[in-house]
Amino acid sequence: MSAKIAEDGLDALRAELSLTEIMRLIERTARWVDPETFRLLPVWYPEHSRRGLFYKSNWSEPQLNRNRQTGVTVHKHEGNLYANKALTHALGLRGDDRPNWSCCHIWGIDDATYASTNLIVQDPRYYSCVANMVLLPTPLKAFTDVMPEVKAMLRTCAFHTYGWRCGHDAVAAVDIEAPGNDPGYPASWPSADRPGSLPGVVPLSSSIKRDADRRLQRVRHDLEHAGPFYPREQVRAVLDYWHIAL
Repeated sequence: MSAKIAEDGLDALRAELSLTEIMRLIERTARWVDPETFRLLPVWYPEHSRRGLFYKSNWSEPQLNRNRQTGVTVHKHEGNLYANKALTHALGLRGDDRPNWSCCHIWGIDDATYASTNLIVQDPRYYSCVANMVLLPTPLKAFTDVMPEVKAMLRTCAFHTYGWRCGHDAVAAVDIEAPGNDPGYPASWPSADRPGSLPGVVPLSSSIKRDADRRLQRVRHDLEHAGPFYPREQVRAVLDYWHIAL
């Protein structure tokens, strides 16, 4: 008979490391997009979402993956590539500039078992939204994935930083004020009773603005010239939702 650990791993962790200590690690290391950058370009890749299909030749041909063992060919799906790109550029970085840092979505369907479909990151309005992401040292990403109280505090912080909360129906009932009253909520983070600046914010720079302008120019170009699989209706709907003018 195989051995079994009766205690939940999170319970074992909480016995050794308090929520306040966990949040202190996140508070000191998190990197956030400047609210000015968010207002400049809220969503960077309206043509993409989690589980969306990949195309090549400027949206003219399906991007296929072939399994070497089975020989089965399937259409390639988006994982987190373009969310990572959005956050990276909105922080003024490039891919090689952030070793062992991970892009963490703030709003999603809370399910530590990963059994639920994550409707929010499959929604192009929120997938590459830079107010819906924070950059964390990779080991800390596990806390945001499996500890709902950590995710709740990130949502509260993002709300008071960007003045935005996810509008998806699946999270309409989520309370974003109560987590700000939790003893573990970092003292340096803004709340309803304590407005102010957030540590770890990367200020909007000329290079970030240039990247945002180029990204919008590419969206404008693709709406006119990309191949037949470019999701034009989706892109226009996302731009309208965020009041992004072309």
